[in-house]
Amino acid sequence: MIESEYDVAIIGGGPAGSTVCALLKKYWPQAKVVIFERESFPRDHVGESQLPHVSAILDEMGVWDKVERAGFPIKVGATYRWGKSDRLWDFEFIQDGAFVSEARPGKYAGQRTQTAFQVDRALYDKILLDHARGQGGDVFEAAKVTSVEHAGDRIVSLTVQHKDVTQRVKARHYVDCSGHTGVMRKAMGVETECPTTLQNIAIWDYWQNAEWAVSIGVGGTRVQVLSLGYGWIWFIPLGPTRTSIGLIVPAQYYKETGLRPEEMYERALASDPIIQGLTKNAVSENKLSTTKDWSFLAERLSGENWFLAGESSGFADPILAAGMTLAHRGAREVAYTILELERGELDPSWLKSRYSDGHRRSIMQHIRFADFWYTQNGLFSELKNFTRQIAGEVGLNMTSDEAWRWFGTGGFIDHDRVAADVAGFALHAAKNIASSFLGEEVEYRISGRTHFKLNLEEASRSWGADVANGRIRRHRCYTREGQSLPMVGIWAWFARMLGQERTAQEIMDAANIHREFGGMSREEQIRFPREMVEALETLVLDGWVVTRTVEDFEPWPKFVVDCEGFMHLNRDIALRFSNC
Repeated sequence: MIESEYDVAIIGGGPAGSTVCALLKKYWPQAKVVIFERESFPRDHVGESQLPHVSAILDEMGVWDKVERAGFPIKVGATYRWGKSDRLWDFEFIQDGAFVSEARPGKYAGQRTQTAFQVDRALYDKILLDHARGQGGDVFEAAKVTSVEHAGDRIVSLTVQHKDVTQRVKARHYVDCSGHTGVMRKAMGVETECPTTLQNIAIWDYWQNAEWAVSIGVGGTRVQVLSLGYGWIWFIPLGPTRTSIGLIVPAQYYKETGLRPEEMYERALASDPIIQGLTKNAVSENKLSTTKDWSFLAERLSGENWFLAGESSGFADPILAAGMTLAHRGAREVAYTILELERGELDPSWLKSRYSDGHRRSIMQHIRFADFWYTQNGLFSELKNFTRQIAGEVGLNMTSDEAWRWFGTGGFIDHDRVAADVAGFALHAAKNIASSFLGEEVEYRISGRTHFKLNLEEASRSWGADVANGRIRRHRCYTREGQSLPMVGIWAWFARMLGQERTAQEIMDAANIHREFGGMSREEQIRFPREMVEALETLVLDGWVVTRTVEDFEPWPKFVVDCEGFMHLNRDIALRFSNC
């Protein structure tokens, strides 16, 4: 048996494993990093649709240009048939869908920072793994980890079978990026929970020469997410000729039909006029695959000298296309955590719990928001009992307040970030989506309130972090019942101002002064009013600011955030398929 030693040993060479390796080698060039990948690349893998957050990480890794040169379609948004009616509606990544045609390959600048890729995973994963190898990482493909030796919560070594050679590998740090298999997770006895009854299966195949639903500029398009009475279809162009088409249905429904996977898949595609139109000249590759596709979450994501990243840490239903974002983001956090552990300047326990608690919160919020999407889809005519079970004690006919309490568990403010989000959506976008599903007007808690005051009762002082350029730099924050208030950016500005009670008018006057004389760029000044409103609303939602209404004082005005620029009825595909 061969003995080898590394600084970091990674199980799994998918996007998460490649991200950990590439970032470690970028910021710690002398590190000895190894990846053991069970399969030989290239190989097909489901999960092709990205969100813009991924592009920033690819750029930091130094691999965005390589991915761009592969010519993958540019994802500028998505078209949905989902909600209370069967009309198509669009999400736009760029305001008003104003994607300007540009020659390719392009650069990660301007409008391309707001877009994403739709990737053929056989090619994409190989590009990333080859990049990790090119950065100096040792990469072994067709290498299976057969055992994980540990003493208590500390991993001692891995046993790896590569071809006819058995290796015993020791490392200072170990990272499990082995996907659902969870090689290290299982070996360390880490339990998983399924915090939802949302348990689906996916059935998919690849097609040659399917027509794109829409072509925007050079290489731009939108993915299609199309509800059926019993599930939904994805349609994701992966290149000029190859398209991924898949079906998601509840596992229980699939069992009850008695159909074979290929029968259910063919029935679904044949029933949808849009898919029929787009595939009329297409040919299946006959690579039909199936997998269970339900959400889960590991009880902890770190131990004494190990971390879980990618799908070994958890999985959220793909309706929001969050899988790749969670994988890349989590992997980046693991790399940064290991870098700081090696520097020895920050408390190791804080570093590990910061990653574990923070990433678990992120996965959970995606799970909750996905549940909300399913419960509010009136087009699931054959799944009424199914959606009722997901909603559980909240019920299908929830109010807007109940909905926000449901998927707001853990708060909307991240202890590290300078802006609030809901499963990756800006607050105004999430509110608009929720209200659209619920058939209500968009409401803000701050509207009609006259007085606002900071509420730190029972809060404790803790640490948040700025994560950039290979460093984790701490900043102060307050925590209470799993929620955080970072003392940076607009949160700190509000905390200082609302230390004593202020009226709505006083806040708006102070905001105008801050906007004018706070050293903001023109673009920042344009964004500030919306960001200020969203921040104050989030502080109220999370309980960091308490409000009251007093007669004879001017209340915070009711307002409407114009969301037509990012979410609107479809303007192109519906014209081609008149019965849609």
